[in-house]
Amino acid sequence: MTKQLQPISDGKIRCGWVGGKPHFISYHDREWGVPIHDDRKHFEMLLLEGAQAGLTWETILLRREGYRLAFAEFDPKKVARFTAKKKALLLKNHGIIRNRLKIDSAVTNAQAFLAVQEEFGSFDRYVWQYVGGKQKVNRWTRMAQVPATSLDSDALSKDLKKRGFRFVGSTIVYAYMQAAGLVNDHTIDCCMRVRR
Repeated sequence: MTKQLQPISDGKIRCGWVGGKPHFISYHDREWGVPIHDDRKHFEMLLLEGAQAGLTWETILLRREGYRLAFAEFDPKKVARFTAKKKALLLKNHGIIRNRLKIDSAVTNAQAFLAVQEEFGSFDRYVWQYVGGKQKVNRWTRMAQVPATSLDSDALSKDLKKRGFRFVGSTIVYAYMQAAGLVNDHTIDCCMRVRR
């Protein structure tokens, strides 16, 4: 499933983790750190970050379309209704990581996600309260300074677990917060730090 990709050199300075791989450049420049306010997009990023547990982000990013197809375009209402038969089929799907616990957690998390929407009106409203309603912008000079967790991710992780979510440890939640733009961890020299 791994694709052989050629590095790109466009002269722009980006965060150190990006390198020259086109899929990383595209994700970094268009999505990472951009605030999300769409519930389906929140669900997508939660599902993908949970799938990443124990793996690299590249492994998941290269299978993103497989996940999109396998998990009903990241529609939490549809995923919440996945049956045992549907989950068994997913275990044979080469377009995703075929891990029973991760597949089960996607369904459980979809159900918990819907409960949060019901309680708060939207998942977006619920999750943004953990950063005071606006993006936290950090001022890192190098990637080695970027933490794996934060007090905010600790608090969100704890509450998500209490609500029945799985694969939502603080490290996974912090990666989700970066992906969803609740946190901006672009280094100060990165071309994407300040978006137009």
